[in-house]
Amino acid sequence: MAPSAASNWQLVERLADAAGQVIRPHFRRLDAIELKADATPVTVADKAAELAMRELLARERPADGILGEEFEPVACTSGWLWVLDPIDGTKAFTAGKPLFTTLIALVEEDRPRLGCIDQPFLRERWIGDGQNATFGGREVVRKTPPPLERAVLSSTAPEMFQDEADRAAVARLQRATAYTSWGGDAYAYGLLALGSIDIVVEAGLKPFDLAPLAPIIEAVGGKVTDWQGRPLSLASDGRILAAGSALLHEQALKALNG
Repeated sequence: MAPSAASNWQLVERLADAAGQVIRPHFRRLDAIELKADATPVTVADKAAELAMRELLARERPADGILGEEFEPVACTSGWLWVLDPIDGTKAFTAGKPLFTTLIALVEEDRPRLGCIDQPFLRERWIGDGQNATFGGREVVRKTPPPLERAVLSSTAPEMFQDEADRAAVARLQRATAYTSWGGDAYAYGLLALGSIDIVVEAGLKPFDLAPLAPIIEAVGGKVTDWQGRPLSLASDGRILAAGSALLHEQALKALNG
């Protein structure tokens, strides 16, 4: 029998709790940082947090698959896949900035159905299933975003946009909006759900980074797609555009694509 929506939601909460318990003792107390083959950092906290989540899933959902950033995938026989990013924003984590998050998504047929963005140090948590979203356990109240020319645009860093055409596209969107706030990694998408940020544009994201986003953002009336307006999936190319409403997303997409 397939797990209920309530049991999935509860398990997401427990997974985030398990990761946070491992991560918090290491925050601002790191002894060493490793570099992966792609020159991105990884720490003992990344690995330990993912292992904690994997151990919980192995006990409670042994038939479910796992796609995690730090270790090999686990095959799926149930039709459900858990996508885990124990620390999104490891650069922020290693710098002692509380902008990193733990990302968790439950995927069915290549589409994210449930997503979680958890900031374990600040103890801020967003969970959404496309219809409902909570922040700190309370329902997120939808806010009407401003028009495009007054919208706050956010992105993690300018160097995300390696391609000249991508940089030109983002520059068009910057000119069309009020101003750009750099930094934040996945934390910015949580702020978008709250209405503090209106638009997020990024590139180079991996399945671990993008999987939790749509279930949260769509639940509060927003929209998130790739740069062609297509729904996100694990096969998306990593270029992401999120906005606080479908109308603002349409306007931003037009500006992005000229």
